[in-house]
Amino acid sequence: MEQNETPGTRTPAPGTQRPGGRTARTRTSVLEAALAELVESGYGATRIERIAARAGVAATTVYRRWGSLENIVVDLADELAVSITLGDTGSLEDDLRTVARAVVRLNGDPAHRAWLEAMVAAAPGSPKAREALASVLARRRDVTATAVHAAVARGEVPPGTDGHEVIRATVAPLYLRMYITSEPVGPAEADRAAAAAALAARAGLYVLAGAADDAAAPPRAD
Repeated sequence: MEQNETPGTRTPAPGTQRPGGRTARTRTSVLEAALAELVESGYGATRIERIAARAGVAATTVYRRWGSLENIVVDLADELAVSITLGDTGSLEDDLRTVARAVVRLNGDPAHRAWLEAMVAAAPGSPKAREALASVLARRRDVTATAVHAAVARGEVPPGTDGHEVIRATVAPLYLRMYITSEPVGPAEADRAAAAAALAARAGLYVLAGAADDAAAPPRAD
């Protein structure tokens, strides 16, 4: 137990000591300032001193609460982890088109893109950033994979189809264009990625290993 802790207490995460009051206002100001700096300068050129000046607080306050730019970026994760809402279209391709277009739209927003680029930049050298990014993306996959589960239930795709793999197949070409090759990406590319993933899912390419055999096997006589 740390010297400053008392029995039954736990040291809170950086930047989150109190849920309200001045600490909450300081956190909000610093996160807003950090996001503005990331948008303007990018992760590599963003400095805590400039964040502090922009937020109107002392740099020592920022260092004491967060300790590093990495921790600030991680703290931003929950603020910007926008979920994608799906309607009940009754068609896997239509649902995947909604997902793909939402990804294009989100990453066209300067604030969201700056945050994601910062997370990707921090992740290779920071387990904390890597885990935070993985958690945000996993939550999105959990939400959007429900479209695949619904498609399985109505018989549009085979039993055992892996929803996460279908979502990965839908968005991967878009992230490749946006963050690797810097090629144009818009509704047409989003729709094409959705159509390709839906076609592959209907063909059974994303059925989990062994799932098809389990589904086809006759019930056991007990």
